[in-house]
Amino acid sequence: MFFSLALRLISLNQSLWLDEAISAQVVKNYSYTDIVSKFSPSDFHPPLFYLTLKDWTSVFGYSEIALRLPSVIFSLITIYLVYRFFGFGPSILLALNPLYLYYSQEARMYSQVTLLVFCAFLAFKKHKLLLYYLFTFLSLSTFYGSVFFFAAISLYWLFQKKYKQFFIYSLAPFLSLLILSPLLWLQYQTSKTLLVSVKNWASVLGPVTAKNSLLILVKFTIGRISFYPKWAYYLIALLVTLPLWFKVIINSFRSRPMAFIFWISLGVGMIFSLFTPMFQYFRFLYLIPFLCLILEKNKLYSFVFFIFSLLYLFNPSFHREDWKTMSSTLPQDVYMIISAADPINYYRPDIKVHNLSLEFPAASEITVLPYISEIHGVDYVSRLSSLGYIQKQVVSYTGPLTKEIWQKSTK
Repeated sequence: MFFSLALRLISLNQSLWLDEAISAQVVKNYSYTDIVSKFSPSDFHPPLFYLTLKDWTSVFGYSEIALRLPSVIFSLITIYLVYRFFGFGPSILLALNPLYLYYSQEARMYSQVTLLVFCAFLAFKKHKLLLYYLFTFLSLSTFYGSVFFFAAISLYWLFQKKYKQFFIYSLAPFLSLLILSPLLWLQYQTSKTLLVSVKNWASVLGPVTAKNSLLILVKFTIGRISFYPKWAYYLIALLVTLPLWFKVIINSFRSRPMAFIFWISLGVGMIFSLFTPMFQYFRFLYLIPFLCLILEKNKLYSFVFFIFSLLYLFNPSFHREDWKTMSSTLPQDVYMIISAADPINYYRPDIKVHNLSLEFPAASEITVLPYISEIHGVDYVSRLSSLGYIQKQVVSYTGPLTKEIWQKSTK
């Protein structure tokens, strides 16, 4: 447990990225009731994580480390529960898994829902029905995508031809979603509006594609690491990923109830995503403890997970988008998509952010942050060129984050 904690404290103060900055701004600027009534209807997630984070930050503040510590704690509790009920082998695999480690350090809801889903599984395993109902509601109040897991539990009983249990266990997610349905309806209306107003929004959500399917296998194995040359990355990913999933498939025949829930959760998520895109690897993070339980124990992959975790932790190029460094270099005025401005507001609240999709510059030199402009279908290059601007400089930061300097042509 101390080793797991020590790993999760490394690089914990790296820059917040966009979604984490949204979490920070929400808990800082909204009251408890406003999180539910004003923010959540315009978001795509239920409010429990934000309410939990607001409790925490009201005591420990809003630094990067303070914002991320709840996710660290949730992950440590999950690792302990895996050890307590299933032994050392799967718990060390979970502690070292690079994707799980990455999201154990993120100020988002994924580590919390992983804990809650695993608690629901323990309640299912121990036939503690009231606890199962409680953790089902808490899970769905944290992350709607956990519904795929609860669908798999219900289908397990159905395939066992235990129809009474099927009904009783299906009632838990049904009642939970019924309670959340007023908020869900408002969020559904928001999503419909975004799909119309944001040109490429559907592609971001996670359609069912061969790429997204393969990414689940690869990212569950080596985490969020990617590097050039791409042929080397693909080769290493193939050599590391294929043996692990071959082992998972073989072990699935021995751990049939566990494997059924794991694979059916993915299958239900895939089918659902044919109609409402949600098929991205991080949305299934709560399944990683079950992946480790199916593996049981594996010294080779404990070592592989550890190596890729260290690569992530100690190589800043694998860290989150570096808004912190970039913000320190910005002038008083920047042009960007307003909905992506939360990291700027977090690190540099003194900066005036102009809407790249609406406002026209009137200065001799302007700074453009093109982040997510492609998703919004904003052709700022053509517009600036037509106004007589030429691109003077492009500075890249971690990931897709860049800063562009445009200068008014004197010709």
